[in-house]
Amino acid sequence: MEQLMLVEFRVENFRSLRDEQVLSLVASSDKTLRDTHTIATGLNAAPQVLRSAVIYGANASGKSNLIKALQYMKAVVVESATVVQPGQTYAVQPFRLDRQSEREPTSFEVTFILDGVRYQYGFALTPLRIVREYLLVYKAFKPQRWFERRVDDEGNEAYTFGPGLKGAKSLWETATRSNALFLSMAVQLNSEALRPVFDWFARRLVIFNEQAQVGLQTSFQMLQQPTAHRRICDFLSAADISIADIDIQTRKVQGPSVHIDMAAGKTEVKMEETEEFQLRFHHETERGAADLDLMDESNGTRVLLHFAGPVLDILDKGLTLFIDELDTSLHTLLVRKLVGLFHQREINTKNAQLVFTTHDTSLLDATGLFRRDQVWLVKKAQDQASQLIGLAEFSPRKTEALERGYLLGRYGGVPFLDHALGLKANGA
Repeated sequence: MEQLMLVEFRVENFRSLRDEQVLSLVASSDKTLRDTHTIATGLNAAPQVLRSAVIYGANASGKSNLIKALQYMKAVVVESATVVQPGQTYAVQPFRLDRQSEREPTSFEVTFILDGVRYQYGFALTPLRIVREYLLVYKAFKPQRWFERRVDDEGNEAYTFGPGLKGAKSLWETATRSNALFLSMAVQLNSEALRPVFDWFARRLVIFNEQAQVGLQTSFQMLQQPTAHRRICDFLSAADISIADIDIQTRKVQGPSVHIDMAAGKTEVKMEETEEFQLRFHHETERGAADLDLMDESNGTRVLLHFAGPVLDILDKGLTLFIDELDTSLHTLLVRKLVGLFHQREINTKNAQLVFTTHDTSLLDATGLFRRDQVWLVKKAQDQASQLIGLAEFSPRKTEALERGYLLGRYGGVPFLDHALGLKANGA
């Protein structure tokens, strides 16, 4: 079975993340919940990695920026060789409250393990161009530098290639524009050696936030498959145990359809008959049964339906999922159940991973939900730069009430409104 695991993400000079911040999924030596919450890698450098991680922080602390940073990195990898045009600039946002940082490049780096091989890929860019790019591959303890690309102070670009990278390297180098990634261009030109790195971003990394919201399409497609249909219904029963089945109804409707004649250069809008789909939820209780439309269901059930298909698909394929504010519109017990799916080996057989932000502090003390090394905190310093800190750095006791300690500000990452509003501690 293919083993694919995210190990670490680094970012520097992106929005409020001025200094280099490191989100590590390398598990500590703590043996607590190791069998369920960690994945064995077979590597000495990182023997165990975590199946999930949670990130806390006050509003405007910068925790969402961490996910946006990875989302931005993914977009550059996927689009720089195909979507980005020659001479086009990047709308990258460096830290703006520091004149020096505003002039410096923004950098990203991801480390993951694929079938026992560790890949460490990163790049730095300005609005105008890529200024550095590199890939280290650890097939043994000592890394192989497959390629490195640098730009000197005069703007001259230089490439260094290692023997580990096979293929038409000169062709790929010549084809790579200053505002495109070498990785992306090489894969476009059929580099099989670099494809696993590109595919991790394009196909194995899933991100849900305000810029990429969860849609109904995946859940809807799964509802049309008998086995997956039953799994979706079972998933939703976590929110409403009376849901026995979901029926898909179709009807014919008239709607506009755009037809483009490329040869003639004409566009025509025609009214055509199309199929419209509607979901009906069948509820059963001891006193009777009823069918309800989607909009008649609770907001929590509708949100869970959006998540059902994508989450089950991610678990089936062993993907890496990042979600900003998982607790939005979901009851805390549903959040716990959702997180728990990633910790159940009989369900998460492909070692999918989940990283999410939340304000739900009750999760901290939920029995068996998280190890100490799975909890991360984001706080802003006086200079408004965000800092990412692992809870394990505070060495909390295993019997410590983490929620109380967090809310009291023992670990940072919480707002202090009295101070912000200039109020005294006694409320005067």
